[in-house]
Amino acid sequence: MNLLRSVLRGLPAYAWSGWGAVASLMLLLAAWEAVSALTGPLVLPDPRATFAALGELIARGEAWQELVITTRRALAGFALSLVAGSVLGLAAGVSATAATMSRPIVTVLMGTPPIAWLVLALLWFGANDGTPVFTVFIASFPIVFIGALQGARTLDNSLRTMADAFRVPARMKFFDVYVPHVVSYLFPAWITALGMSWKVVVMAELLATQDGVGAALAVTRSHLDTAGTLAWIVAILAVLLAAEYLVLEPLKREVERWRDAAT
Repeated sequence: MNLLRSVLRGLPAYAWSGWGAVASLMLLLAAWEAVSALTGPLVLPDPRATFAALGELIARGEAWQELVITTRRALAGFALSLVAGSVLGLAAGVSATAATMSRPIVTVLMGTPPIAWLVLALLWFGANDGTPVFTVFIASFPIVFIGALQGARTLDNSLRTMADAFRVPARMKFFDVYVPHVVSYLFPAWITALGMSWKVVVMAELLATQDGVGAALAVTRSHLDTAGTLAWIVAILAVLLAAEYLVLEPLKREVERWRDAAT
């Protein structure tokens, strides 16, 4: 609760500091407009046409329904990878033998293309929620695992030794020494895995399901509706940006402030 209250108190300052992100989005829109003027609306509709198409999808109620389905699948796979990757990565990080043994497995998981996992998931689960959720999980898991592993392996032994020498209570040692350091590695991994989750779930839906944003993209592709395709892409990116900058990033800033204060 104290962490939540601290995050809420820091939201106004955090929102004001976001002008750089807003400026970069404006530059992206300007570049989009310029490229659209060169290529024409058939190849790349301009932002106004895209947002008009998105507005129509929202007005008809299609956008929210498909976004909810895709978000549910993406977050389910992401949550599984976050829990399993964090726990197993931390467990492997406390043992040099376990860390060495896990590296080839993680390399195999990282090197296997998500499309290969998608084909296997189709064979195992069929065309239902299990396929995109599993594909998201298996694509995101190694990212979180590596972050947790590095966080556990790189803990400064001098800090641990000093805490033991001064007989720091176990609870204080855990929250003021271990947690800030490990979380500083976990948060970037979580954010990267979150982005991976959205990319993979849309791909999985495109090839394996009849609903969700991926399936909607398949429909717009078959209709040669470039504006509609871009509208769905903008919608899913908006959800991703909201999850990162309204939830994960404020928590990350709070944890980093806490770590700086502790050191």
